[in-house]
Amino acid sequence: MNPKFYPKNCKLDTKNLGLKPTGLLVATSSPDGAQILINTILESATNATLSLPPDSYDVEIKKEGFLTWRKRLTIKKEEVTKVDAALFPAAPSLSALTFGGAIMPVTSPDGTRIVFGVPKSADNTKLGLWVMDLGNLPIGFSSDPRQITNLSPETSSWSWSPDSRQVLVTTQAAGGTYLLPAGSYTADRDLVNIRGARLEKVLAQWQVEKTNRREDDLDLLPSEMRDFLERKAQDFVFSPDENKVLYIASASASLKEELRSQIPGSSTQKQERGIKQSQTYVYDIKEDRNFYITDQKVILNSALSTIGWFLTENIVLAEQNNVTIMDYDGTNRQVVWSGPYIAPYAIPAPNGQRLFLLTPLGAGSPSFANIYALGLK
Repeated sequence: MNPKFYPKNCKLDTKNLGLKPTGLLVATSSPDGAQILINTILESATNATLSLPPDSYDVEIKKEGFLTWRKRLTIKKEEVTKVDAALFPAAPSLSALTFGGAIMPVTSPDGTRIVFGVPKSADNTKLGLWVMDLGNLPIGFSSDPRQITNLSPETSSWSWSPDSRQVLVTTQAAGGTYLLPAGSYTADRDLVNIRGARLEKVLAQWQVEKTNRREDDLDLLPSEMRDFLERKAQDFVFSPDENKVLYIASASASLKEELRSQIPGSSTQKQERGIKQSQTYVYDIKEDRNFYITDQKVILNSALSTIGWFLTENIVLAEQNNVTIMDYDGTNRQVVWSGPYIAPYAIPAPNGQRLFLLTPLGAGSPSFANIYALGLK
């Protein structure tokens, strides 16, 4: 029999003179053109489809100048296992985006912008709150930070509206609360204090919006997993594509097997259905698989999140002097930044091309930290 006429998921077994079922490994990478090594042996280059006998394999995807992607994969007969490896530079570029100091950058709920303060300096023309776009804007649009008020940030705190269009600022010294449009400038003399009934109305409306969005996300889950997140999760956040949820358990529990029917080609990585209090996990909604991430004390959904989503397939963990990006199943942990920065301010760009770090690098003092872009593509 001519090999080109063999069934797609079979190989000729010369020892037993028959056809042996195989599985397919479909491997892609970003950037592409990387080497694929199976059990340390070079097999092909991405993007490629490899036919392999059912077994477990140590798979490496490597490219010069990038950190090597590594994972142990189980290939099942007559099933397709897909790999899309995100490769990160071994020596990423670092460029300053602010120069007059920056304090407390807060990411907008849609992940596209940050608001930060610029403190007093010899040149007070930049004093106030500024907004910076994190993504790549169309040609003709500036991504430079833009000032939204000259109110002093050093005795203030701020937060975003649920729709990412407004910034709520509270000053400690004057006891004022102000609602600012995130797309235009409002001088301090024009600020309107909204304390009292108006503030309560704004906060109540925002809470309704947050609750509605939370309910919409929870509707995506199997009923038992939804019940667990509502009763036994300290906090949770869905991936941008809403196919996975990252959460911190507030109580121990055991997830039943097969909350949803298994689909061919599901992840073969080790999962944890026995959930322990204070540990962090990712639940894959489509594949009904639950992965352990860390038992470190981490924070979600706040201005100081120490763990969160990097695109839809990766998790970023911001530790002291280290920023790690891992696959959503907790494997293939890569340290993409090792050096001084103010943890946990490592904010991912929505397109996955950069991380924004708050670091005193070159300034000599944490009080003069600036925002830097770490290039990851």
